[in-house]
Amino acid sequence: MAAEVLAVLRPHPGGRYADGTLGGAGHAASLLAASSPTGWLFGCDRDGVAVEVASARLAEQFAGRFEVRRGNFSELADWVPAASCDGVLLDLGVSSPQLDVAERGFSFQQDGPLDMRMDNRQPVTAAQLVNTGDAETLANIFWELGGERDSRRFAKAIVHDRALRKFETTKQLADLIERLAPRHGKKAHPATKVFQALRIAVNDEIGSLKRGLAAAVKILKPGGRLAVITFHSLEDRVVKEFGREWARDYTFSGEVDVPELRTPCVPEVKWVSRKAVLPGEAELRENPRSRSAQLRVLEKI
Repeated sequence: MAAEVLAVLRPHPGGRYADGTLGGAGHAASLLAASSPTGWLFGCDRDGVAVEVASARLAEQFAGRFEVRRGNFSELADWVPAASCDGVLLDLGVSSPQLDVAERGFSFQQDGPLDMRMDNRQPVTAAQLVNTGDAETLANIFWELGGERDSRRFAKAIVHDRALRKFETTKQLADLIERLAPRHGKKAHPATKVFQALRIAVNDEIGSLKRGLAAAVKILKPGGRLAVITFHSLEDRVVKEFGREWARDYTFSGEVDVPELRTPCVPEVKWVSRKAVLPGEAELRENPRSRSAQLRVLEKI
C-alpha cells in the first residue's frame, strides 16, 4: 500500500521518518524518494535477512540518508530520539519473503520446519509450543489469537498425536488439522487460523504491537503521523483501542468507565480518519495478499 501510505504520511524534503517493519524496504524506499533530497529514515526489522536485504537496497540509491538496525519496533523509542519524526509506519504481519521460504515454517503451503520465528535469535519455536503446551494452553492460543472455533478439539488431537510422534514440520500439523476438519470444497485451508495463532504467540505480536504503538507516539513530533497496516481483526482491534484511549480527553481508574469519576486530561493523539483506508484496485492487482489490509492513521497532538 505504498501509494496509500505516502498519501497519509505526506513525506517532504527534510522530514524524518521511521519504518518499524522494513521487510524488503519497499515502503522505506518510497518514503526516502518522496522526501528527497534531504529526508531521513530510521528503519528496523526483527528478521536479520530482511535487514541485510533492505540495507543493501537502500544504500544503492539513498546512501547517507538512513539508519537501519535489527530489532523489534517496540524498541524504537530506545534509539530514535523522542519527538524527532514526522511520520512512523508499522506494516504488521508476516512478509511475503517469510511466507515463501519453506525453511521459515510460516506457511502450510510448503513443507518446512515448524518454526515461525520472525527473529531466529528467539528461543521458542512453534514446534516447542505445539509439543510442550497442554491442551488448555493450546486451545486458548488457537481461540484467542486465531478465532478458531474447533480450538479444543484440535488441541486435544495434537496432545494425543504428539505422544506417538513429535510435531516437527508444517505439513505434519496441517495434515492433522485437515484430517479433523476436511475442506469439503472450501477454498480456505482448515489450518489457517491455527497457523496464524501460533505465529502470533511465538512472536508475541500483540504485546509488541501495544508497546510499539506507544513507542511510535513517543518518537513523533507534534503533528507527526502514525500509519499502521493491519491484516486481521485482532491487530486492528488493538490499534483501534489504542487510538480510543490515547485520543480521550479524560482518564478513569479501574476497568469500568464511570462518567462521574472521570479525570480530565490532555489527549495525546487524534484520528486522521475514523475509517480505515483500504487498498485500491491497483494495489490488489499487483499484490493479492493485500486484500485483507487496513490502514489506520493517528496524528500526534
